[in-house]
Amino acid sequence: MLTDLYQLTMMYGYEKAGNSDDIVVFDLFFRKTTGDSAYAIAAGLEQAIEYIENLHFSEEDIAYLSDLNLFDEKFLDKLKKIKFTGDIDAIPEGTVVFPNEPLIRVKAPIFEAQLIETALLNIVNHQTLIATKASRIVQAAQGDSVLEFGLRRAQGPDAGIYGARAAIIGGCSATSNVLAGKMFDIPVQGTHAHSWVMSFPSELEAFRAYARAFPESCLLLVDTYDTLRSGVPNAITVFKELREKGIEPLGIRLDSGDLAYLSKEARKMLDEAGFPNTKIVASSDLDEEVIWDLKAQGAAIDVWGVGTAMITSMDCPALGGVYKLVAEEIDGKMVPKIKISENPIKITNPGYKKVARLYDKDTQKAIADLIMLDHETIDESKPLTIFDPINTWKRMTLTNFKARELLVPIFRKGKRVYELPSLMEIQEYCKKEMATLWAEYKRITKPHVYKVDLSDELYNLKQELLQQYSSKR
Repeated sequence: MLTDLYQLTMMYGYEKAGNSDDIVVFDLFFRKTTGDSAYAIAAGLEQAIEYIENLHFSEEDIAYLSDLNLFDEKFLDKLKKIKFTGDIDAIPEGTVVFPNEPLIRVKAPIFEAQLIETALLNIVNHQTLIATKASRIVQAAQGDSVLEFGLRRAQGPDAGIYGARAAIIGGCSATSNVLAGKMFDIPVQGTHAHSWVMSFPSELEAFRAYARAFPESCLLLVDTYDTLRSGVPNAITVFKELREKGIEPLGIRLDSGDLAYLSKEARKMLDEAGFPNTKIVASSDLDEEVIWDLKAQGAAIDVWGVGTAMITSMDCPALGGVYKLVAEEIDGKMVPKIKISENPIKITNPGYKKVARLYDKDTQKAIADLIMLDHETIDESKPLTIFDPINTWKRMTLTNFKARELLVPIFRKGKRVYELPSLMEIQEYCKKEMATLWAEYKRITKPHVYKVDLSDELYNLKQELLQQYSSKR
């Protein structure tokens, strides 16, 4: 039932037209990256798989649909028995991906393939969006730990839970979200709020009480009253008391003010007091651009807690992924389909396709991606010429390269054939993926545009179909 009504009305129409069992192919992809990013991080596949494996209509669902007075009993009976019977291929979570590449390829009866569109887009759009934002923030932190602190600002519980999951894929070290920690077996971290300090007669008493409660993980929020005149000195007092008991403190957190100045001054005070190993954690409306600037200013911050900007992807709150029909099986052959639009970006790439990533053999860096028809192969022993599908005069011939196909089998005839990795395994894979990108593609502002090209055969097919349909106008 997590679907748009028009999916059901189209399914009803297919049933009435007698073509509901026709085999079709849909691609799920996005047309452009978010904000200033040159790339995206694929995420959400595990939840998409869970959705497919549990696809069904309950008796209550059927009763509700019956009350809409849109569908006949024969159609509703078919819905009662529905399950996914087709094939799905997908790019694994944590993979660096780019516009127009099929993240998920569905081959199934149109009755089933149409139904799952909305849910797949909802799941993949959201998690890919947040994983990408998290990755950019992690890149800006330049090796420092980044914590996801966004639950209270997320757009609903599900967005908070699955946003935290996506943030871990993007490279965050931990989340403040306890439920996400339990569900996905990921690290959780947190300290105390200003209310803790305010609930005691004095800041020093609040710090001492917290140190008694959590002596082995004492990290104190020092900006409730006056960071440098009160907060840090009181924290140092408590740290010395802990050390007398043989316990080393964790550090302090800054949540307001000029973080560059305050962190550098706090670092001096902590070092002079004999606590050079304590960490300084910063929060306060951070995003990748603020973190990048603070790093450039020499801020003495070791850990970054990021909330609203990451969990909502504030600068670009939607990915805009789409799900388009690209082929239909007729008499055992795949017949390509194309969507034509007055807006060139909305013209689809037709056919049953796959994606290959091309790497330089010496540097192991990614050079370009090639979208190609499924039957095509790449001979790494021969030179390969690729070209920009819009500005076709821009060409490059590769000689010392290797190719890797990105789509992997997920379902075959409705049965899952893919083994799900753990979330931390996905994060590690994502780190390796990011290491294959040149720094120019990872810049926080104005990054270089990564090359996503079409094979000669796919390009020619697209032009042929465009010519064919334009001549019919």
